[in-house]
Amino acid sequence: MAKIHEETTNAMRLLRGGNVPFETRSYEVDESDLSGVHAAQVMGVPPEQVFKTLVAKGEKRGPLVFVIPVAEELDLKKCASAAGDKRVELIPMKELLPLTGYIRGGCSPVGMKKRFPTYLDETATLFEQILVSAGKRGLQLVVDPQQLCDFLGGNFADLTI
Repeated sequence: MAKIHEETTNAMRLLRGGNVPFETRSYEVDESDLSGVHAAQVMGVPPEQVFKTLVAKGEKRGPLVFVIPVAEELDLKKCASAAGDKRVELIPMKELLPLTGYIRGGCSPVGMKKRFPTYLDETATLFEQILVSAGKRGLQLVVDPQQLCDFLGGNFADLTI
């Protein structure tokens, strides 16, 4: 059952500082299943409305952030096109924490160590609110996708297979 969570993360502090309204939802983490689909099920939210944050590296542009629905798969060719790069590949998992400050299953598009070009899947605009990681496993931000995109200086694009 989803519940409102009281803990404050860096992502939450930054959104507050940027006057971006949000709510939080927490859920019990299952270490054997860190998938976003599982998180959506536990919270009782459609998986299409819960978004995961993936970090890739462009051939020319360096680190790039892609925010897509949890049940979907990244289309690297579409991502390269959206980012204006020739080729994009996901970073190795071992590089995630040093690059972003976040761990797998708790990577938020908000509050990484540096601000990287960010792209949100265009399906986010179908919802008044989407859920993204708050920067900690088991904690999600519920936020307006347009306000999130504006705050991140991001763009909407078709990113999935």
